[in-house]
Amino acid sequence: MKIEVRLFAVARQLANQETIAVSCPESATIADLKQAIIEQLPELATILDHVRFAVNSDYADEKTQLSSTDEVACIPPVSGG
Repeated sequence: MKIEVRLFAVARQLANQETIAVSCPESATIADLKQAIIEQLPELATILDHVRFAVNSDYADEKTQLSSTDEVACIPPVSGG
């Protein structure tokens, strides 16, 4: 299935795009999605251990199962002053 992921902050800068379409197996989890993102966009590998994912506007953990209709966001930590 294809999962569309919205990118924010440094993730968006590294990928040079606002959204990415990621191929994942059916009944994929956030952990599966992270691995698929690394395979598709290795430049994001350095930050994926530090980002939070939100699914349908709620923060999700690694075991959260995904469907192709989910709205997924990749949210890096906020810094600055």
